[in-house]
Parts: sequence; C-alpha cells; structure tokens
Amino acid sequence: PYDYAALEPTIDEQTMRLHHDKHHQAYVDNANAALAGTQWEDRPVEQVLVELDLLPEDKRAAVRNNAGGHANHSLFWEIMSPDGGGEPSGSLKSAIDDAFDGADALKQALNDAGVKRFGSGWSWLVWDGTGLAVYSTPNQDSPMLKEFDDVPLLGIDVWEHAYYLNYQNRRPDYLSAWWNVVNWDAVQQRYD
Repeated sequence: PYDYAALEPTIDEQTMRLHHDKHHQAYVDNANAALAGTQWEDRPVEQVLVELDLLPEDKRAAVRNNAGGHANHSLFWEIMSPDGGGEPSGSLKSAIDDAFDGADALKQALNDAGVKRFGSGWSWLVWDGTGLAVYSTPNQDSPMLKEFDDVPLLGIDVWEHAYYLNYQNRRPDYLSAWWNVVNWDAVQQRYD
C-alpha cells in the first residue's frame, strides 16, 4: 500500500522489492500450485490455513509453508507505514497496558521473541481468545493454524530476507528499528 522506498531508512527499497516481488510472490505461486485442483483453490487463505488438516496429506506441508507465507506477508505489509511509529492508542493501548504493562514492555517481548527465534520465523502479537499474547513461530507458520487458533494482530518477519541487506546478522538492530514503521492504526483495526 506504499512505494517500495517509503519505509527508508528503516527498510530499504531493494529489500522491499526482493521481499515483496520475489519472496512473497513465490509463496503465492507455490500455494496456488499446491491447491490447484482441490476444493480449496479459490478459498480465502485464512480458511485454507484453518482447514489445513482437511487437505490431502501430500499437500499439507506445501500449503502450510506457502499459504502461511502469503498470509503472514499480507499482514506484514499492512501493519507497516511510512507514517508509522509512535505509540498505540484507544482500546488497543488499554489492552496492551493490561497485558504487558505498557507499549515498551510489549515491544521488548516481541523483540525478545524475534531474537530468540532460532533460524527463520516470526514474532507475533495475537488475540488468543481471552486476551493479548506474544510468541514466535518457526518458518511461515501462521497463528491461524489450528494448533494455535489465534488472531494475528501484528507480526514481525525475522527471516533474513526481511533485513539482511541493511542489518546483516544484526537481527536485534532490525527489530529495534522496525518500530519506526509500525502502523498502529492498522493493528488497532485488526484488534477491533
């Protein structure tokens, strides 16, 4: 929803082009190929992920990885903004204050989840049915999968392709800088 260079200097144009046009597109293409000819091929990605256990076993891994990658990245682009940063407000702020004792503690929890994720994955703020929670998932696992059954509100991509050109092996620096582009309004809409 913005130009490739719009998130600079936090996320550079080249990273955004590669991340969106190559990585995300590959997830879409591979998910579509895995779902072709099944009853799920024209269903929303959220439904496909929730019903993953119903898919033929030989398609599950490809769908989990690629439909998960598509869903995760689709959310990721929306919860960032060139006008991002700042602090949450409204009912989201109240929920964060109740669950984490403030936005700074939430940011620390999400950063810690991302730093501690061995290999590639995501750190998440989710609605778990009773309140807000933070955790990390490996690879392209989505909080919408049946084993989690959560509503993703905010997800930070900690795959190296999301940050390596600017931050190299400094994932903590990327995570700290990422808060400069968070779109709290979009997260609030998801929370509502």
